Parts: sequence; C-alpha cells; structure tokens
Amino acid sequence: MIKGRDIVVVGQQPWDVEIGSNCKNIALEFSRHNRVLYVNAPLDRITALRNAKEPQVQKRMRVIKGREKGLVSIAPNIWNLYPDQLIESINWIGSQTLFEMLNRVNNKRLAGSISRAMQELRFTNIILFNDNDMFRCFHLKALLKPAVSVYYSRDFMLAVDYWKKHGAKMEPELIAQSDVCVANSTYLADYCRKYNPHSYYVGQGCDLDIFTSFNSPEKPQDMQAIQEPVIGYVGALLGLRLDLDILTHIACSRPDWSIVLVGPEDETFRASGLHGMKNVHFLGAKPPGLLPQYIHAFDVCLNPQVISGVTIGNYPRKIDEYLAMGKPVVATSTPFMEAVFNGYTYLGKSGADYVMLIHEALQENDPEKAAARKNFAASHTWENSVEEIYKAILRVSLHT
Repeated sequence: MIKGRDIVVVGQQPWDVEIGSNCKNIALEFSRHNRVLYVNAPLDRITALRNAKEPQVQKRMRVIKGREKGLVSIAPNIWNLYPDQLIESINWIGSQTLFEMLNRVNNKRLAGSISRAMQELRFTNIILFNDNDMFRCFHLKALLKPAVSVYYSRDFMLAVDYWKKHGAKMEPELIAQSDVCVANSTYLADYCRKYNPHSYYVGQGCDLDIFTSFNSPEKPQDMQAIQEPVIGYVGALLGLRLDLDILTHIACSRPDWSIVLVGPEDETFRASGLHGMKNVHFLGAKPPGLLPQYIHAFDVCLNPQVISGVTIGNYPRKIDEYLAMGKPVVATSTPFMEAVFNGYTYLGKSGADYVMLIHEALQENDPEKAAARKNFAASHTWENSVEEIYKAILRVSLHT
C-alpha cells in the first residue's frame, strides 16, 4: 500500500470521454489513499480546427484562452486538469528528427500546464503515472522531475499505424528511461522487460457490480423468439478485432444454434455474409445497463478475436463480465489467455475448435462450474490491480 503521496496521472484518455478506461479506474483507486491530479490529453491544433463546434473542444479552448478555470475537483483527493496550452499536430511529419524536436516543444507546453496545477495544489515529490502516451508525455520525467516515473502498458500501441510511425523508436526509449513499467497482460510485461528489467504484470481490474448483482431472469424482448441454444457475443463488432471466418464457420456448421451479436457494427461487419444467415441475429448497440440481461440469456458466450499485433497481448475485459455471470466462455487462445484464463474458459484457434468447444461447454455446464467462474472473476478488482502497481513502485523505490 502507498499512502499520503501526490500522484500525477497522464495519458491518452481524457476524463470527460464517456467510455470507461483502465486509467480512470486506476486513478480513482489511487485517490482512496493519495492525492491525484488526472491530466487530460492536451488539445492539438488540427483537432481544434476540425472539431471546433464540439462541446469538449469548446471547453478546452475556453481554458486555453483564460476564460475558464482548467483545474476542476472531481471528488475528494482527485482533481482533473484541462491543460491551458494548445499543442501542435505533428504526427504527419516524416522526419524523425524534426518530429522529436517539435514533440519536445509540445511536452514543454504540457509540462508547464501541469506544473502550474501542481503548484496550486501544492503537490510535491510526485509519482508520475503515464498511461501509454509515448509522444506527448515522453519528456515529462525530465521536465517534472518525479520521485518515481511509471509507464503503464495496456495495449500494444505499435500495432496501430498512428503510433508505429514514430513510436517504434520512441516507446522503447520511454520504457527504458522510466523507473518502473507495469502492464495489464503478461505479453505486454514481457515486451516492456526487453527494454526495462523493472517491468511487472499487475493484472486487470473490472467493474463487475452490474453483472454480479443481476437477478432478473426475463429475456430481453428482442431475444424471446430466438431459438435456443443461444451462442452470444456482446461488444463492438469490429473486423480489426473479431474473426469473421470463425463466426461464419460456427453458423454454417450448426444451423441449429442461434448466433446472437449485440453491439455496434463497423463497415466490415455490415458488409459480411453473416447478415444473410438465418441463424445469425444482429441486435445492435444496447445501453451498458442492459448488457447483463443479454449475457444472462446466452447459453455460451464468445470472444472470437483475430490474432494480430493489436489483439495478441490485450486483456479482454468482456471475459470477466461473462464469467462474473457464471457463463461458459469460448475464446481465442493466446499466450496471455492460456496463462490467465485457462481452466475457466474454453480456448481454441479455429472455427472447428470453436464448434467442438461450444458443444463441450453446452454439455458439461453445471452450477458448480458457474460458481467457480463467478469466484474467479470476482478476484479481478481494481483494488487488487492497484495493489500490484504499488508493489512494483515500492520495489523500485527501495533501490533508488
């Protein structure tokens, strides 16, 4: 446990974006025993011009122009900072040297805004926690001079073109210069350890209350006419992350199974042949509060992710959501899934594997297995994950 410290959290996820994020949950857990300054990513010039009418951009421009205060209290012990500096949009620049020079300018602007907020809050001897931002926060260790700098890896960002362009050089450098690196998957911890021996797997927290407290047995209205057994997926339907071939194979091989997909579709899914299959049901996006009702109506839950640089090391939080409701889960096998979820999920790699494992899951499901899944998911709390982050920080602090 770390108590009574001042922690500055920086990264990719602004506080005022509605979707949940690991970083926001971690910051809230930090704030139980420490003071926390949560810094929104600074507004860049191109975003300010292109999205000038969006309320979030207008809010940031008012702060930058001095018309509104950028430091806002969120709750006891935690403040949110809207940086009062506009940064330049530079990722399009081809020259690594020129990019790094201008990136230093951007970092200085952000550091100045953070320093002013720290002075107002009287933050001292800070812990700097960087959520996967390898560009805008690259120089903050040198500029803010924290007692400890932490780099948090939660996705393999170099698989994404935006980050790969300059990040292939810069992220390893940032990992190496950080005092400690923590990751939410064993795959990412191993990746960080290539550049920094002080790299640790800290697990993943999940907000499972709406899943564990669900007690309404009634099926959703749009599922009542769907034939059982129901094999379901909840989440964004993205061709970049989900394997269409696996879903197609399941639907073709077992026309007596109903495949139910709950979530918004991208163009790849909208154009897929799944829409022409009688046993595949697209139910669209649903409010988060209704998702437990849909999961409860599934006989088996799926996570047929594509194996790619984007997905191979990620922690799919939906697995915990499924397990928290006691549901049997068939998911794509990765080294991380095998290391963490083996024994609580059915793991396969091909469409044929999925058909065999779904059949097995349907045959052997029972209350004892459901209870074990619920208990396992319940161990994945933000309190436990942050406790591991504290341990990693303390390991390094004792040697500095």
